[in-house]
Amino acid sequence: MVKAMKNHSVVPEFILLGLSADPQTQALLFVLFLVIYLLTLMGNLVMLLVIKADSHLHTPMYFFLGQLSFLDLCHSSVTVPKMLENLLSEKKTISVEGCLAQVFFVFATGGTESCLLAVMAYDRYVAISSPLLYGQVMSNQLCIGLVWGSWGLAFLDAFINILVALNLDFCEAQNIHHFSCELPSLYPLSCSDVSASFTALLCSSLLHFFGNFLLIFLSYVRILSTILSISSTTGRSKAFSTCSSHLTAVIFFYGSGLLRYLMPNSGSTQELIFSLQYSVITPMLNPLIYSLKNKEVKAAMRRMLKKCF
Repeated sequence: MVKAMKNHSVVPEFILLGLSADPQTQALLFVLFLVIYLLTLMGNLVMLLVIKADSHLHTPMYFFLGQLSFLDLCHSSVTVPKMLENLLSEKKTISVEGCLAQVFFVFATGGTESCLLAVMAYDRYVAISSPLLYGQVMSNQLCIGLVWGSWGLAFLDAFINILVALNLDFCEAQNIHHFSCELPSLYPLSCSDVSASFTALLCSSLLHFFGNFLLIFLSYVRILSTILSISSTTGRSKAFSTCSSHLTAVIFFYGSGLLRYLMPNSGSTQELIFSLQYSVITPMLNPLIYSLKNKEVKAAMRRMLKKCF
């Protein structure tokens, strides 16, 4: 793969222009994003530890939540360490090979998270519509299969896109108006025809991300229908509360991710904000969303703290 990239690339490296050219602003941004990254690592590691340690959380819902925490660790670690390095260094470069590797792993981890959010929506639908059969329907075998399927589909999607992108030639332009490598950011730099790569990206976005979004939407239509059929207000409130954390995570991830990839690539402030939202901010917020709005997680944390102290 590396050999193929060298044969097709005259430019050996790209320059990530990042978020600001002002040294003082860069120093402030470094501190800010270092804190965010450390909170992301701590929050998601704590979620993984609590879910693994507490037997009350050994259910399909928390199995998927543990997978989401692991994914958030991976997704943020693909881009944030390089961004932090560039904020401190004068030479903000990344090799063509490194850039394409980053594109691959952004695609793979983001795609897996997209699939997993759809799986979690289905899990919530089964829990609300068929609570008595929930344990039978969401068996361990099915849960593990859904997670492996999510990883497999996302990595296949990423592999196809990066395979097509290997044919791009980069001859003169080096500046990427972004803090990380994303496939749309590479198109303006290419001196060859990008239509094949753009078509592959468009098709995968439609099939993968919009497909998963459609599954989530349909699951919530059925969930809403079931909740509205519940006679008691308390019952409706309890049923909806089990979905609120997941729905919040979906809005954060899909809202920013879809807007980023639907926008024309211009290096605009809005584009950078949307990219920061789904690749840096959302992985930090997910543990907070699921812990602050979830009584079972808060109770498990209290039990763990009592054991520790």
